[in-house]
Amino acid sequence: MSFPLIPAVVGLLPVAVFLIGLVYLDSFKLVGVRPVLLAMAAGCAAAGAAMILNPFILDRLGVDTRVFTRYIAPLVEETLKAGYILWLLSRSRIGFMVDGAIYGFAIGAGFSVVENVFYLQSISSENILLWIVRGFGTAIMHGGVCAMVGVSARSLLDRYPKLPLLVVVPGILLAATVHSLFNHFFLSPVLSAVATIVGVPMVMMLVFRYSEAATRRWLGAGFDSDQQLLEMITSGVLSDTPVGKYLHTLEERFPPAVVADMLCLLRLNVELSIQAKGVLLLREAGFTPEPDPELGSHLEELSYLERSIGKTGVIALQPFLHGSDRSAWQRQILGG
Repeated sequence: MSFPLIPAVVGLLPVAVFLIGLVYLDSFKLVGVRPVLLAMAAGCAAAGAAMILNPFILDRLGVDTRVFTRYIAPLVEETLKAGYILWLLSRSRIGFMVDGAIYGFAIGAGFSVVENVFYLQSISSENILLWIVRGFGTAIMHGGVCAMVGVSARSLLDRYPKLPLLVVVPGILLAATVHSLFNHFFLSPVLSAVATIVGVPMVMMLVFRYSEAATRRWLGAGFDSDQQLLEMITSGVLSDTPVGKYLHTLEERFPPAVVADMLCLLRLNVELSIQAKGVLLLREAGFTPEPDPELGSHLEELSYLERSIGKTGVIALQPFLHGSDRSAWQRQILGG
């Protein structure tokens, strides 16, 4: 497989450079290189699926190609790209909007790479203007709209934690709408590309600024509450605290041994939470923390305690566990 060098570079390089810039701007280093590459691979797979699915749907619907490109293909493609974001959310891999933006853009980048490689094979034109539009316009658009899905999904999950499967829907609809508007070419292709390379970085900068401020607020408040709770647990002075009063009410519903395990689970969860926040602060300062050699045994103990107290016991402790989704994400930060 051979491509003209300049069209290939112009068509493929801009989105890769933009993605590298996003990863670099992430001061807390929430997303590593390997997860970014996996997200790009998922985007490549989504593009391959779209190349099979779009002609199939077009043939079954029998609509005009222009209508399909403007209204149906964007919804199909954004839904396929959002599939990996939904999987990441189900695995608690996205903790803040910055994570969602990076993962989403990486998925869109992978999608655009496959799409542009396909165009490089099928279009023999070496018109540099065409590939500037493809590389700086269409490719950045694919990454930007998918980043919208990741950002909105993480934001909605914080508000509606009981609707994990539905939080991607508004983002998909928004991404498909922007994608559709782009495909209408209300502006000339060149102006559309200019608007994209100006608009997407501005939006991303706002997302990063807001999300990193939220991360710092979460770190500050989380450290204070976690340290206070850990001090109360380790000192044994719980009877006059809200936590102690709440646990006393649980003694009427659970056997004493289960209540003891619940207290151990709460202590261990708080310790891991403090450790995860410390890792994030070290990363922001430019350090790479060494993995905790005892992390595996801590996680095994955590799993044992969760099984011991049962699902009902874990649910009863949720007011003090900061939400199962964020707790699971913190374990991912620690390498678990």
